[in-house]
Amino acid sequence: MSRLQGKKAIVTGGGQGLGRAISEELMRLGCDVAIHYYKSAEGSQQVKQCAPASVRAECFAADLTIESEASAMVDAAVEFLGGLDVVVNNSGDIIARRRLGEVDSEFWKRVMDVNVTSMMLVTRQALSYLQGSENSSVVNIASLAGRMGGHAGSLVYATAKGAVLTWTRSLAKELGPQGIRVNAVAPGLILGTAFHATHTTPESAAKTVAGIPLGRAGNPEDVARAVAFFASEYDGFITGATLDINGGVFGC
Repeated sequence: MSRLQGKKAIVTGGGQGLGRAISEELMRLGCDVAIHYYKSAEGSQQVKQCAPASVRAECFAADLTIESEASAMVDAAVEFLGGLDVVVNNSGDIIARRRLGEVDSEFWKRVMDVNVTSMMLVTRQALSYLQGSENSSVVNIASLAGRMGGHAGSLVYATAKGAVLTWTRSLAKELGPQGIRVNAVAPGLILGTAFHATHTTPESAAKTVAGIPLGRAGNPEDVARAVAFFASEYDGFITGATLDINGGVFGC
């Protein structure tokens, strides 16, 4: 992963939680990083200030569900970076827990837009820049919910994250001939993030941890290391893959 030295990366949702850990890990490994944020302006600035002296980092605001904002963010980020080698599609949210009878069309569209449409808009705008890199990589953040369906009230979110898994496999086939690798990570229970602080009760977290073979929840750094691996040139023959990060809940 030392080959990430000097690479140029965009991390969406890079100001908090998983995105923050990913941004910090990429910078630690020598990447220049464009840190996208929507609401976490303060967190994004904190991430920027953590950048080692040898790398460059800047923050870029955008609502990635709006096509013009997503496109402008990518263009501005690439102008700052001076090129693009890595896109980490991290932005996403469950929005709220709703069972089928509570799901209206507006909620369905919102969750899909936040988790899937935004990923398409960013990656599509980044494509021409990635094609200009000798070794480029896209890493998508999926979820264990996309594998197993999630807990009660996760129906729409789990469906969206399942779409991310399919998007990853299909895009890998489409972009492979251009030398662009596309992979995903699917985290399970990762504590220490706003996501689970907001949407997971302590009781639910404890019950989930009790069923994890490794006996603990994950942390953002567990995910960040895996993303950095996929982003690096070292794994140049891996594409279309999903790495499950869940302590053995799925796959054992």
